[in-house]
Amino acid sequence: MMFPWHKKASDKLEKMIEQNHLPHALLITGVEKIGKFNFTQNLIKKLVCSNSSCNQCELCTALNNDDPLLELDHSVLIRRSHYPNLIYCRTELNDSGSMSKDIRVDQIRAFCESLGKTAETLQIGVIFYADQMNNNAANSLLKTLEEPRKNTLIILLAHNIDRLPATILSRCQSVHINPSYENETAQWLANQIGEDTRADFDPMQLLDSAHGVPHKALDDLEGDFYFQYQSWQNLLLEIALSPTKIKNTEIFSDNELDVLKCLQHLINEGIKIKVLNHDGANLELNKVIEKTSFNHLFRLLDDTNRAISLSQTTVNIKLLLDNILVVWSHITNLSKYPAITNFQEH
Repeated sequence: MMFPWHKKASDKLEKMIEQNHLPHALLITGVEKIGKFNFTQNLIKKLVCSNSSCNQCELCTALNNDDPLLELDHSVLIRRSHYPNLIYCRTELNDSGSMSKDIRVDQIRAFCESLGKTAETLQIGVIFYADQMNNNAANSLLKTLEEPRKNTLIILLAHNIDRLPATILSRCQSVHINPSYENETAQWLANQIGEDTRADFDPMQLLDSAHGVPHKALDDLEGDFYFQYQSWQNLLLEIALSPTKIKNTEIFSDNELDVLKCLQHLINEGIKIKVLNHDGANLELNKVIEKTSFNHLFRLLDDTNRAISLSQTTVNIKLLLDNILVVWSHITNLSKYPAITNFQEH
């Protein structure tokens, strides 16, 4: 089954296939939980199924039985699909029994060696997630990408394209899956939740809170994240309208990255309001945007995006959020946009 928010990316690949321009290496990108693995399985079915992804034949059934994400009871370098000519490579259990943070060079070597064998039918190798390869692993993959064997397709999945070396990016055709706020996606989300939940939550509002990622919206509903998110958003708007509210940020503790993403979303929505020149549904956000300059919104969005990227490093994310919030608390009356000093260290 193809998710509605996958259609644009899928159409791009369909055109490549129809024109016989499918490359030897594909890079499929998108934020976490956007469904990259599902998208990849649908693509593979189209390529190997004689009835173009019928979901009923032996090959489709074999692929439907693949779920290497759950097969973590033992550590292996690569995992084989139920389809004979398909292999997977992902992070594995380390000696202490916990998941490794990196895909290691010995895994990539085993991956490349397996794909180096001659095959009469299409052989496919999938790496997820490629942005978890360490430097040695990425370098080890280069030769296979540069000199691909005939009848071989390598598919790299990645959450964060910025963490991949330029040498890898230049050897792959990129296909991006965008977050979606479209009605078809909201309807899909509505169909996944019970009637009682549907009565309490508007699907479009759930999508909005989950930054256009439907599976994240479903996960958020299972716990109290949605309610937390609403409280963060409300306090952020209060801080922008009443700077003294910045003293009440205890609820942000241990959730700094999610709060930064919440602020990122508010700023993006604010910019849309400015561009379209009409009020949005959030009355408090309208008040903030009415008093804020375009330039300052874009500057703060850049700083917030950078803070989110730096969260992957050893930066003190709490201190970084505090500094971002100081600027946000004065966003409606800034005469000159200030430099955020913590960025100077990175």
